[in-house]
Amino acid sequence: MSINTVRSVLYALAKLLGDVNAIQKGKIATRIGRRLAGKITGRLLGRLFR
Repeated sequence: MSINTVRSVLYALAKLLGDVNAIQKGKIATRIGRRLAGKITGRLLGRLFR
């Protein structure tokens, strides 16, 4: 198993744990909004710096 595979699994696990934590705190809407904003920003920057 390569280091990249381990890293990917750990990042996915951290994302899942963040979702669980947000649900427990009742802040899932805020988390979803921030995740969408980050995704949109990342795509725009990706297009800008091709």
